[in-house]
Amino acid sequence: MTDRIKVTITDGVADVRLNRADKMNALDPEMFRALGETAVTLGADPSVRAVVLSGEGRAFCAGLDFGSFKRMGDGNASAPGRLTMRTNGIANHAQHAVWAWRDMPQPVIVAITGVALGGGCQVALGGDIRLIAPDARMSVLEIKWGLVPDMAGLAIMRGVLRDDVARELTYTGRMVGAEECVAIGLATRIEADPYVAALEMAREIAGKSPHAVRGAKRLLNMVEDADSRAILLAESVEQEALIGSENQLEAVKAGMARRAPEFKDVG
Repeated sequence: MTDRIKVTITDGVADVRLNRADKMNALDPEMFRALGETAVTLGADPSVRAVVLSGEGRAFCAGLDFGSFKRMGDGNASAPGRLTMRTNGIANHAQHAVWAWRDMPQPVIVAITGVALGGGCQVALGGDIRLIAPDARMSVLEIKWGLVPDMAGLAIMRGVLRDDVARELTYTGRMVGAEECVAIGLATRIEADPYVAALEMAREIAGKSPHAVRGAKRLLNMVEDADSRAILLAESVEQEALIGSENQLEAVKAGMARRAPEFKDVG
């Protein structure tokens, strides 16, 4: 997509790699822009059924580029008011780099190696599922630099962490090892090679009915904010659209015949 991100699409799986290994895939303006644009582009591609998001080199993402902190220390930080501008729907440009992955219709599996720190932790939280290497670490690191998480991380954390845990991590900025990440909900599970495992999972998802998978993600995305009445109705709307559809009938026929299904892409 850009020099900051590499994308390969094979058999419905988009393999997305943050491509700034010399900087541990740190977030600069070009990376922010590339993350948002890539998510939107892939989200609009009906042939993409699942996404793997990972980082080149020794880290997933080390967070904000150090040059940005240096400018803040020199008193050259950008005007705060610019962050309150909603440039992408409900989000600003930095939040869009994370929220776009949560908002896209296809499931996103994140492979975490090395570190996912600060903004990098928030990018990882934008995925549906996070597979982490045994020696990887994550941190809500913004407090170290006198800042708060502001890339949609808090909006997402409320659905994955207990309130007191989210507060402790945000107030302290401490490093969290892989086992604890799984125990508290920052990561889904530990994998010896999270990238390989993420690709395998994505291929499995890509083999399911894309209409059903997208419907499931829409429902899962709404449960944090909607009341029970709205969720129950949404379940019914999604199911009514699926029953008797071409892909749903193909799932039944393939299951009965014990053969691999041949699903049509979302139109």
